Amino acid sequence: MTTDAAASDAPSSSPTDDYTGLTGAVRELVTIMREGGISQLDVSRGDLRISLSAHAAPASAAAMPAAHAVGGETPTRPAEPALDEHVAVVTSPMIGTYYASPAPGELPFIQVGDAVEVGQTVAIIEAMKIMNEIVAEQAGLVEQILVRDGEPVEYGHPLLRLRLHP
Repeated sequence: MTTDAAASDAPSSSPTDDYTGLTGAVRELVTIMREGGISQLDVSRGDLRISLSAHAAPASAAAMPAAHAVGGETPTRPAEPALDEHVAVVTSPMIGTYYASPAPGELPFIQVGDAVEVGQTVAIIEAMKIMNEIVAEQAGLVEQILVRDGEPVEYGHPLLRLRLHP
């Protein structure tokens, strides 16, 4: 039995499928880098080479670039808090979609004025169809929620402000 080597090497999918698969693979590699604390990753397979390098975390949320408008909307991000030692900003640890409640139609995890304890879930960020709970690292009162339910967020994007307990 003979096989045609050229036929077996021919792509069996369309360029769109290849692009979708590659995009998914790159997203998985980024997740692996983030979760593993890896700052640089080089992957080769045949002629394909992917080289990823993580940026250093921004010094402050104020150093983040402005969000781009989606669908013609002008982003309405509240002003960042002044450097106040009694205010903490909870930021997104990843790129994804912000959700204020555990499921559609359910009460939000937090509301302005709520007391938050260390380790309490304050939001969910959906990334690659995985729901990631965002927990408070400090105790305080919710002073302001800076994003809307279903809004896309990036790494370091401010989610909420907490007035810390003195």
